[in-house]
Amino acid sequence: MFRIELKSWEEARDIAGPLRWSIFVGEQNVPEGIELDDLDAQCTHALAYTPDNKFVGTGRLLPDGRIGRMAVAKDWRRQGVGAALLEALIAEAKKRGHKEVSVSAQLQAAEFYRSFGFEAEGKVYQDAGILHQKMHKKI
Repeated sequence: MFRIELKSWEEARDIAGPLRWSIFVGEQNVPEGIELDDLDAQCTHALAYTPDNKFVGTGRLLPDGRIGRMAVAKDWRRQGVGAALLEALIAEAKKRGHKEVSVSAQLQAAEFYRSFGFEAEGKVYQDAGILHQKMHKKI
């Protein structure tokens, strides 16, 4: 149902940046200075589109196999966009030879990641004022 494109930050910035900003800074009050970071240039970015080419979500894969910055437009949440993004990023990590992927999941999203086989590790911690849980999955 959703088309996922994998792009460099140079290709994805103008599309993914505003959505991430509106969700993380606008909705979740993440400090402006930490949302768009130096790691973006090193990442592969997944962009999700509807069949009629509407951009509805994004996520990124870091070179070490961490997945992050998963963001889905408000009107498209709980419709499979996050699942499509996560599956594409896991597949890319596997293609690159990673044996495991990890996420720093917002606690509210931990069950979503658990449904994909991610397991919690360590203690819950706070990052940017939001509770998080480190999670990993063997691939």
